[in-house]
Parts: sequence; C-alpha cells; structure tokens
Amino acid sequence: MKNSKRTLQILDIAAVALLVIATGLVFFYAPVERVMGMVQKVFYFHVATAWVGMLSFLVAAIAGVVFLHSYNLDWDMVEVASVEIGIVFLLIALVSGSIWARPIWNTWWTWDPRLTTVTVMELIYAAYLMLRQGIEEPERRARFGAVYAIIGVISVPLTFMSIRIFRTIHPALIGNSDVTAVGAFDMTPKMGLTFGFALLTFSVIFAALLWHRIQLGRLAEQIEMKKLEMEK
Repeated sequence: MKNSKRTLQILDIAAVALLVIATGLVFFYAPVERVMGMVQKVFYFHVATAWVGMLSFLVAAIAGVVFLHSYNLDWDMVEVASVEIGIVFLLIALVSGSIWARPIWNTWWTWDPRLTTVTVMELIYAAYLMLRQGIEEPERRARFGAVYAIIGVISVPLTFMSIRIFRTIHPALIGNSDVTAVGAFDMTPKMGLTFGFALLTFSVIFAALLWHRIQLGRLAEQIEMKKLEMEK
C-alpha cells in the first residue's frame, strides 16, 4: 500500500512538472504561427485534451472486454473512471477548439463533420453515465456498461477519420485532409517537439487522474458496504 501511494505521488509530481514544462514550451519555445498568430497556441492543448478524451474511451472499452471475460468488478470501476475523465477532457477540447476557431473560421461553431462526430461521441458517453444510474444491481450494471463501452468506442475511429472521409474545413495535421480545410499549417521542428511533448504530458495526467478516480471508487464502495452492514 505504501509503495502504491509513493508511486502515485511520484506520478502526480511528474504530471505537474510536465504540465509546467509543456506550458513553457507552448508560450516561449514554439514559434508564433505566421498566419494565425498567438491563437494557434491553443492548438497544443486542444489536440492534447482531445487525445486524452479518445484514449479514455479506448481504455474504457478495453476494461469492458476484460470485465466480460473475468467478471471482476474492479474492471468496471476502471471503465467508469475512464469514461468520466474522457467526457471532461473532450468537453475541454470542444471549448478550446471553439476559441481557436473563432478568429480562423469567423464563428464559434459550425456543424462540420469533425465537430459533429465529436459532439455525438460526447453525448454517447454522457448517456452511458445516465443509463448506468438506472440499474441498481452491480453485476447487471457492470455488464450493461461493458457492452455499451465496447459498442460506443466505434465513435472514436469514426471521429478520427471524419476529416479524412468527409468534406470538411477542419485541418488534419497527421495525414491528408480535405483541400478546403481552413486553418491548416505545417509544423516546424519546434512545433512538432512541443506538440509531442504536450501529448506525453496529457497522457501522464490521464494516468494520474485515472489512478485517483479508481481509488475514490474503492473508497465509495467501502462506505457503501459499511452502510449496508449498519442497515442489517
């Protein structure tokens, strides 16, 4: 237990340190984009938070598969924690994307294929949490959640590929996007390094938050069990 707490503390410190360094790289190391100016720096946080959102839903699906194989409720806890984190970070990505898009697209929002698929994905997992609340029996709730998470993860590759399949104004930095994409830019080596570091940073933040959320879930279970014992 002590080793586990120490490891989590180290992970927390690493996450904070990496975030500080990433912020410094974004504002003081990465060059200002010639056309978009300072607002382009939102890109590093926008993409990184979107990455965490999609990673979270992928982890939830994997946890769902493992639960259906083992029927160990610990994996259900991992699944729920991942979904909760994914919803928060995907919302941050939507908000930061709007901030970036306003001066580039001259609008806060447009029903572009990428924005539409991201919104649908956010709603899918918000519904996941609400529907779980309607099932009281733990194992039945866990089975439902596992199947839902596995099916819901289809929205992740669909969202990722949307700017490559459909006509869109959303730029793709990895691979080719539609020629009408607005706000696309070529990353310099410094931009690329900052971008990669931001993805690493937010991946570590995700791991730390997931660990904390699982611990919180275990504490909630212990409290619930004590309540049931007192009622008996």
